[in-house]
Amino acid sequence: MTNKQYDQMTKMASKKSKVLPDCLNAFWVGGLICVIGQLLLDLYQMAGLSKMQASSAVSISLVFLSILLTALTLYQKIANFAGAGTLVPITGFANAMAAPAIEFKTEGHVLGIGAKMFSIAGPVIVYGTFASWIYGLVLLALKLF
Repeated sequence: MTNKQYDQMTKMASKKSKVLPDCLNAFWVGGLICVIGQLLLDLYQMAGLSKMQASSAVSISLVFLSILLTALTLYQKIANFAGAGTLVPITGFANAMAAPAIEFKTEGHVLGIGAKMFSIAGPVIVYGTFASWIYGLVLLALKLF
């Protein structure tokens, strides 16, 4: 099979993406997640928590809701509809941690949940840490010069 034949075959098999509707869905669903976070922040502050405590409570609540929706197999349906709109906020990271852990729980606590939980999120943590280290060096260099 030639590269040209392979390209034609993949084009025929791939579903066409509707860019504008996909972007709009990602935008409004991601925005809705952020609105829910803001509402939770306001509610926690009205309940008497300081802004820092309320911010922590919002993060915990959003992670909990994401894991709950993942366990109920609803998060994947939302993600299929909204795409990156569900991946960017903290809920996407929680889903990336919980989904493999739930999927591989039958393999045991260590080799199933423990190992697979970081299969997707591990590279995010590694590259995020590396990028923050590089950014720190750049900021240090800018301050020195």
